[in-house]
Amino acid sequence: MGTYAGCVRSMNRNGPSGFTEADGTIENSSNYERETKSSCQKYPYVSAIEENFAPFRFVYPEFLPDPNIKWRNRVREKLERMDMLKRRSNLDIPEFYVGSILSVTLSDRNAPGKTNTFVGICIQREGTAMRSIFTLRNIVDGHGVEIAYDLYNPTILNISCLRLEKRLDENLRYLRDAPAQYSTFPFDMVPELRSANVPVPVNPIKVKLNPRPWSAKWHLWDLKGVEDSSEQILEPWEMRRFDRWKFAEGFVTTKYDLMRAYRSTIPAEEQTEIYNEVHQQLANLFASLRKQKRKRTFLKPQKTV
Repeated sequence: MGTYAGCVRSMNRNGPSGFTEADGTIENSSNYERETKSSCQKYPYVSAIEENFAPFRFVYPEFLPDPNIKWRNRVREKLERMDMLKRRSNLDIPEFYVGSILSVTLSDRNAPGKTNTFVGICIQREGTAMRSIFTLRNIVDGHGVEIAYDLYNPTILNISCLRLEKRLDENLRYLRDAPAQYSTFPFDMVPELRSANVPVPVNPIKVKLNPRPWSAKWHLWDLKGVEDSSEQILEPWEMRRFDRWKFAEGFVTTKYDLMRAYRSTIPAEEQTEIYNEVHQQLANLFASLRKQKRKRTFLKPQKTV
C-alpha cells in the first residue's frame, strides 16, 4: 500500500483529530489527511501517531511536564493529568495563545453569589500541569491592570476567547512600557466570529515603546513585535559593548547548540506517550472546541427610528 496508506491506517486506530459521540470512533478530517500525507512522504520515519498528536501540543500545552529533570515526578504528573481532565469536563477552557483577548469570570470569595469579570490581552503563559498560569492586561481608568489566573482555579466560572490570534513574540510583557492604546480593550467587547477550519491568525503589529526608563532592558531581548530602535537608544560604544555581550552570552552561537532543544523541550517519543494516555478524553474536548468555533453569535435587532 505504501507509506501513506500505513500512516492513514495508524491514524484511524489511534488518531485524535475528530471524535464521533455516537459510536466512540475516531475520524480524520481531509485537512489532517493531507497534512499527514505530506509529512509522511517528506519524513517516512516519523510516526503517524506523533503527527496526529501535533494539535494537542499547541491547544493543550499544559499537559506536557516541565522539561527540567529536577521537577519531574511521573506519579504526580499522572495524577495531575487526571485532575486536569476532570476539571475540563466541568469547565470549557477555550483555545487561546499569547496575544489573544480573553474574558474571565471569577467568583468572589468574600461575597457569596457575586462574580467579577475581567477582559484583557494575554501577555504571558507559564507553568505546567496544575501550576499553569496566564496573565491578562488591560487599561482601566488610565492605569495598567494585570491579573494572573491559575488555569485550573476552581473559582473560575467562565473563560471566553473574544479574539483568537497570536503575536510575533511568546511573551508580551513589554506592553507595560508601551502606549495605552496597545493594551486597552472594552469590557463589553463582542466575540469575533471565526470559521473552524481557518488557521489561527498571527498579528504582525509592531509596538513602539515609550521613552526610557523601562521596566526591563527590552532592547537586549530578541523581540520581533517591537520596533527596532536600539540604534537611537544606544551610543556607538554601547552598541559595540552590546554586540560583545551577545556573543559572550551565546546569542550568536545558540543556533549551533545541538542539545538546546533537547534541554528545553520534552522529546517527541515522551509527548506521544503522554498524549496516547489521555487521547480519548482530549479527542472529546477537541471536538467540543471545534463546535464552539462554529457557533454564531446572535445579536437581537434593535428598532430604528
